[in-house]
Amino acid sequence: MTDTTRIALVGLGATGLAIGRALAGRRDCTLVGAADISPERVGRDLGELLGGTPSGTAVVADPDVLPLADVAMVATTSMLDAVEPVLSALVRRGVNVVSICEELGHPFLSHPEVSGRLDKLAVEHGVAVLGTGCNPGMIMDTLPLLLSSLTQRVRRVRIRRTADMSRYGAILAKFGLGLTEERFAAEQGAGRVIGHVGFEQSVAALAAGLGWDLDEIVVDAPRPALLAAEPRSGEHIRIEPGTVAAVLHGARGLSGGEAVIELGIHFGLFQPGDPMEDGDACVIEGDEQTVEVRVPGGYESFLSTVAVSSNAVVAAVGAAPGLRTMADLPVAALASKGAWRR
Repeated sequence: MTDTTRIALVGLGATGLAIGRALAGRRDCTLVGAADISPERVGRDLGELLGGTPSGTAVVADPDVLPLADVAMVATTSMLDAVEPVLSALVRRGVNVVSICEELGHPFLSHPEVSGRLDKLAVEHGVAVLGTGCNPGMIMDTLPLLLSSLTQRVRRVRIRRTADMSRYGAILAKFGLGLTEERFAAEQGAGRVIGHVGFEQSVAALAAGLGWDLDEIVVDAPRPALLAAEPRSGEHIRIEPGTVAAVLHGARGLSGGEAVIELGIHFGLFQPGDPMEDGDACVIEGDEQTVEVRVPGGYESFLSTVAVSSNAVVAAVGAAPGLRTMADLPVAALASKGAWRR
């Protein structure tokens, strides 16, 4: 394997930098440029910013001036309306796009007009736009769809996760971690504590893959699930005693008044002995049998997001033009290629 995929990075926050480091270590990938709006990063050498040797490539502020790449990895925001202009500009340059924007994971129901525009534009320019989904989508939509093949008729899907947020950066504010319960309620009322973005898309993706027409998708409000008894620290946050250390957030897909899809996640900074559900569980209730996958301790949220995104970047180059989801890609295309290292 000698061919390399030319990749441009857009967004160099905690997750974007981690994805960049992962891709820089692979011999099937070449980082040709990066863009970020932070004055602290613009003008800096990309190699040094990623913790390696100088690469001679300076970070730019405007994605429009990035060198031509086969694919751009966009890690900027959870909101599709906000990231659409960046995606569209890259597509017009003939660049395939992969993004961790949660609302891009399966946006056809939640953002039909944006979906239509992006799909039409990508087809016209012969490139693919792929959303990897939330936290990452692999665990809450693509994996359950694959497991559902072990039964001929699925009756219900239940997914429970515990997401360690200790490695994340800017997105922590929307979970209300480190706030008192009173401050949490005030920030939630002001629309600043919104919890996880992407539940609606995950439920929609699952339903579409199973061929279900849901009556309604209900996304619950996040609520405090654990107060810290002593200080807790992540890479970008310190949680003081008496403040929120974890929240519970979930969603349901309803059919005939019954919840046929149930998703629930504890997000927080955890310690041994916390009264959280131990690990992750994906349960597919079928006519013939119930298929369960349980992971004690859970999938590491941050590392999983980085891995899925890094593997999907190369896979997107070979995808059919248009707006694509993870379910559109062959399993082999998403398989780990990390062994191909320099």
